[in-house]
Amino acid sequence: MTRHTVQALSTGWEFKSSNDSTWRSARVPSEVHTELLRHDMIPDPFVDLNELDVAWVAEETWHYRTEISLPETATNNGVGTDAEIDLVFEGLDTFATVILNGETILKSENMFLEHRVAAKHLLNPATANTLEIVFEPARRRGLELVEAHPEHDFIVHQTEVSRGPVRKAQSHWGWDWGPILLACGPWKPVRLETYANRIQNVRLDYEVDLTGPSPVVEVNLSAGIVGLACRVVADLVFVGETIVSFEEVVSSEAQSGMAPWVYKPSSTKIVGAKLWWPRGYGSQDLYELRVRAVSTDGDGSTVLAEERQTVGFRRTELIQEKDTIGQSFYFRINGVDIFIGGSCWIPADSFLSRITPQRYQAWIHLLADGNQTMIRIWGGGIYESSAFYAACDSLGILVWQDFMFACASYPTYPSFLTSITTEARQNIGRLRHHPSLVLWCGNNEDYQLIERYDLEYNFPDKDPASWLKTNFPARYIYEHLLPTLLASESHHTPYHPGSPWGTGTSPTLAVDPTVGDIHQWNVWHGTTTPYQRLPDMGGRFVSEFGIEAYPHRDTLHRLASDPAQRFPGSPVLDFNNKAVGHERRMLTYLGENFRVPADLGGFAHLTQVMQADAMAWAYKGWRRRWGREGLRGCGGVLVWQLNDCWPTVSWAVVDYFLVKKPAWYAIRRAMEPLAVGVVRKFHDWTARPADALWRRDTGHVDPREALTDVEFDVWVASSRLERVEGRVVVRFVSVKTGRDVKERLEREVDMEPNACTEILVGFKFETDVPAKDAEHFVIHASLWVGGEQVSNDTSWPDPIKYLNFADRGVQVKSLGQDLFEISAEKPVKGFVFSEKPGVKVSDNGFDIIPGEKAVRVRIEGAESEAGGLLPWAFVGQ
Repeated sequence: MTRHTVQALSTGWEFKSSNDSTWRSARVPSEVHTELLRHDMIPDPFVDLNELDVAWVAEETWHYRTEISLPETATNNGVGTDAEIDLVFEGLDTFATVILNGETILKSENMFLEHRVAAKHLLNPATANTLEIVFEPARRRGLELVEAHPEHDFIVHQTEVSRGPVRKAQSHWGWDWGPILLACGPWKPVRLETYANRIQNVRLDYEVDLTGPSPVVEVNLSAGIVGLACRVVADLVFVGETIVSFEEVVSSEAQSGMAPWVYKPSSTKIVGAKLWWPRGYGSQDLYELRVRAVSTDGDGSTVLAEERQTVGFRRTELIQEKDTIGQSFYFRINGVDIFIGGSCWIPADSFLSRITPQRYQAWIHLLADGNQTMIRIWGGGIYESSAFYAACDSLGILVWQDFMFACASYPTYPSFLTSITTEARQNIGRLRHHPSLVLWCGNNEDYQLIERYDLEYNFPDKDPASWLKTNFPARYIYEHLLPTLLASESHHTPYHPGSPWGTGTSPTLAVDPTVGDIHQWNVWHGTTTPYQRLPDMGGRFVSEFGIEAYPHRDTLHRLASDPAQRFPGSPVLDFNNKAVGHERRMLTYLGENFRVPADLGGFAHLTQVMQADAMAWAYKGWRRRWGREGLRGCGGVLVWQLNDCWPTVSWAVVDYFLVKKPAWYAIRRAMEPLAVGVVRKFHDWTARPADALWRRDTGHVDPREALTDVEFDVWVASSRLERVEGRVVVRFVSVKTGRDVKERLEREVDMEPNACTEILVGFKFETDVPAKDAEHFVIHASLWVGGEQVSNDTSWPDPIKYLNFADRGVQVKSLGQDLFEISAEKPVKGFVFSEKPGVKVSDNGFDIIPGEKAVRVRIEGAESEAGGLLPWAFVGQ
């Protein structure tokens, strides 16, 4: 009998456009842009203004072709008798026609689908077989679909309307952080499979029982078997030991020909099962599931087909309960409440075939190393590579998975619904075994269009058929189709209709801090509120917020190749920043807070310090509202965004080259297992509300008020599951002299487990010094446990631009072996090393307080720099 063999069709390809007669070599997977780059036929669209020069690529029709020879396993084992041969296309982007030996065998219009085509009857075993794939322009086809469906009001944000009916990565049309690069091509592998038996749709359902002294997991296995009579064996293995084994023999009478059948043995229980935990809460125990089809001929030991999955058991609950605030929104994993500190994720490259498993692993390591616990896969990108989720499984990172709908009112005509039904079913089936995936979400920001365009949405109406007759028919997708599919395909993972979304007695489609998740964009967008207000602008779960920053110097030089373009606001830098109005918003926030320099290095540094400050205000403030068991005020925060798809200026806290901005370190500090926080009352130095008669803000503000009206809070946030005793020390240090201006405060603290413990609330700084003689000072809080400092935090007087940072007395001393010690005689704000690819920095973007332990930083991989030390800067330097 023929064993199941897979032949990757990755080499021997050629490509060309319809307007070109010359075929050139190609690789698969790929996109046409990557092939054109490889042949030096286009400039790098990630550099300068080259994005504009490659726009023509998206308007062409492109052809890929290769020659296929049948594998020896097929020809030697009797293709005509017991074997089948399939062509499998894991992903075609997007409007693709597949032709084999002159006959059309497939037409695809959905980038997110895998296709399997029976090809045995068309393949000639004696000669080479020609396989060709033709890709039509997505924009043109999208406009044709819009015109073909006048019954639907296509409302599309961020981009032109053609993306609305097209099942393709929505960000390929450009976004406010990425270029317009409408790629096409076989973006995932193409393979030839030969088999007499094939295993498909392996599924392990389970329930976790936590009521006893140790976890009990009840498992139910099912798998589809295609092919001839065989013996099926399934094993669940943990650390090399078989925990559960199933076996069944299917006779030739029960199975004939190639008709599929379902293997579904009886359920069983695993007593004392090892559970999978998020990082910081326990180990990431994983099992291996092996399903094999074994021959019944001969000695009955020949494995005809095998499928393996790495699985983990965890119990996930999305807790949405009525409370004194409104309705909660937080995650409970294996019975433990988990505060989420994490990031949103966009595709890591505009050209998806370039993202290797190693690059995915590096990205997820950045999350774990940064004390982050969740990544939200945004709905305008892709269902990510299996390597992405495997990395999350192994490192304990929770995944919030959007379905691929973003910022649009999507159609519901029959062929569209059929396509997205297959899309959802395939991707749920592909990803459901990953224990890291803890939430499916219907869309990104689609519900916000209801309010903006006054679309029909009658919340009490629960008839899905009626929703299809409104001018917001996509409600049918998010509130009926997707949850129904999930209930059938992966019932142990919660579902959320959209982000943002609130649930309760009525729909909450606007930002509502009392219920559901919110996207908080009144910092940067909207009202451009000072970022110091972020702690009071939260909600039950903040799934988006952000503020932009420039990347480091090395990345800026890569995206702007001409030195003449390396200044703030140059044509190249402005073009590569896709955020609408970024010039005004960036300068507004910088001008409010800092003395704005004209040089690129100083300007970029201050944007990074500003972004890091905003992250600190948000993560510290919203984590504080985690509260304690019984009243979880805020369940988590996800910054927009972790990563970039190209070198650019954006909200990312890590740039395209995996180079961390200071904001990444600010999040890491705020998310330490034990983290002390200190914040003083915010004084708006530009305006204040007038009296009731005047009824408008005025600019009559005494800037000296912040010197004498000082009120502050100190608290400790803990993700530890046991009580911890420690000591908090609070110092008041002059910005001008570096000396303490008041005696320090010390408090013994008994930190509540998995909670926030308030230390000082509304504590007033008393002073007899008149305002004209008062001086600026920082408030520095440190947390000590067992004689060791485990966390510290600093509150600076705002705005920073009012402070004089002359004569800081900064010293950077080499201690050998890549270790450096940084100290200062006076307080230093925003000390930043200019990082670059290939260099690892242990800490960055920190403040230096005299009288505290000097900051030690390890810098690895900077041997080419002078003294192994990266360039550095601090505020006011």
